[in-house]
Amino acid sequence: MNKAKVRRLRDAGWSAGDAKNFLGLTAAEAAIVEMRASLAANLRRYRTARRLSQAALADLICSSQSRVAKMEAGDPSVSLELLIKSLLATGARKREIAQLIVA
Repeated sequence: MNKAKVRRLRDAGWSAGDAKNFLGLTAAEAAIVEMRASLAANLRRYRTARRLSQAALADLICSSQSRVAKMEAGDPSVSLELLIKSLLATGARKREIAQLIVA
């Protein structure tokens, strides 16, 4: 949220925070959520850049199209390992994936 919006909310008597505070996450849990979100968002970008359908990517990783859709939507039931495996299948390099995790 931008600073002006936060200021307006606080001036109106509301409190503003982030998901970590709202959900009571530890620093480690929040970091994992951020990593998962970054990997999921970028999976779609890498897949479409390679002109792969969700079904085609699913075939490459021996999974289903619905599982790929869940990965791209950031479903918490998807493992970090499967997200990384899928990114590698799209042609992403280890260094690129590491940058997504750090970002």
